Amino acid sequence: MMTAEDCKLCERLKRLGFSHDQRIKLYGEEFELLGDPIVTGRDTVIVDAIEKKSRKQRRIRIPLPIVKMAEEHRKAA
Repeated sequence: MMTAEDCKLCERLKRLGFSHDQRIKLYGEEFELLGDPIVTGRDTVIVDAIEKKSRKQRRIRIPLPIVKMAEEHRKAA
């Protein structure tokens, strides 16, 4: 179960474009996001997506620098 802090982090990540129906490029691949970010552990945030090229559903990890940036922005607010 996500804590209130986890929920705030996910909200910030959604504002950065990691939300349902968004298209992103990560790890050299293009993805269509199927859901919103989910905190699974300390500094580990994932999102379900479909890889554009293969059309396979994948669970991808949001890069740590992006998670850290969202955490810092949340703390500064």
